[in-house]
Amino acid sequence: MKDIYFIINPKARNGHCLKIWGKIEAHLKTEQIPYLAFFTEYPGHAKKLANHIAENKNDNEKIIIAVGGDGTIHEVMNGVIKHKNITLGFIPGGSGNDFSRGFQIPSNPLEALDVLLRLMKQEPAFIDAGKMTLEDQSEHYFINNMGAGFDAIISYEVNQSQIKGWLNKLSLGRLVYVYFLLKKLFTYQTATIDLSIDGQKHIFEKTWFVTVSNQPYYGGGMKIAPEAEPDDGQLDITVVHQLARWKLLLVFISVFWGKHIHFKEVKTFKGRVVSIQSATSLYVHGDGEHIGYTPLNIEIQVKGLQVLTRRARKENLDLKEREANGSH
Repeated sequence: MKDIYFIINPKARNGHCLKIWGKIEAHLKTEQIPYLAFFTEYPGHAKKLANHIAENKNDNEKIIIAVGGDGTIHEVMNGVIKHKNITLGFIPGGSGNDFSRGFQIPSNPLEALDVLLRLMKQEPAFIDAGKMTLEDQSEHYFINNMGAGFDAIISYEVNQSQIKGWLNKLSLGRLVYVYFLLKKLFTYQTATIDLSIDGQKHIFEKTWFVTVSNQPYYGGGMKIAPEAEPDDGQLDITVVHQLARWKLLLVFISVFWGKHIHFKEVKTFKGRVVSIQSATSLYVHGDGEHIGYTPLNIEIQVKGLQVLTRRARKENLDLKEREANGSH
């Protein structure tokens, strides 16, 4: 027996998420599927709700489905990461919805619900997560990616701005990132970053940003880490440095197709333990949410989460390849 819980962010996408929940609820009632629903009331509430559900002891498997944006799944994941009896699901109701892209959940909410209900009948996928430890020793986790520098300050300003709400009303929410990128492009001061990856040290001067990814997408569909796999036991690191301001626009355009990695100013790595330090404090985001500032350490949590996803798991792909080649 699996207990199904929904955590809904009614303010996601300027309140549109509440309409989405109305359709989901009607479908659940029509299909006579038992569930419990909780609504978030303030930032950080989803984390508290998820943790409360996880700590509620019973013998049933628990499935928590976040209905909202990437910030909602980020909070829910942070609430359950230390509990092994929880499987996570996601129904996109925000403006970015990078989790649904990376984990192949339909953008249509009712289609997403049907997919999740089917996936519940199977074994959940075990995926990796990233753990960030800040200078004050506070711990934060990410499921999609984290970033330090230019992308983090853009995320911060986007989330603080009323412009995002206006654009969401026009179904143009993704353009808010373009607006703030152009706004900050000519005033942002690049920094020297000391980057350590699995003990190997790198120094990058005039660095725009560093991202550490668990899956390819961020920022509303940008393919920042094209080769990232959420279950390969490694994190994908992307560094953009020594880049002229005008050229950053070319990199920005190309990132939607994952072609930015071919620029000489873009460096990519893979690793399990990452340290980011800088002479001046840089903004840090986790899944697009403001977390704090550099310095910080990041380490992978291998297969630390159970999720409902249609994304083919690496071991399944390897098995199919062996079967196709006729090997046993």
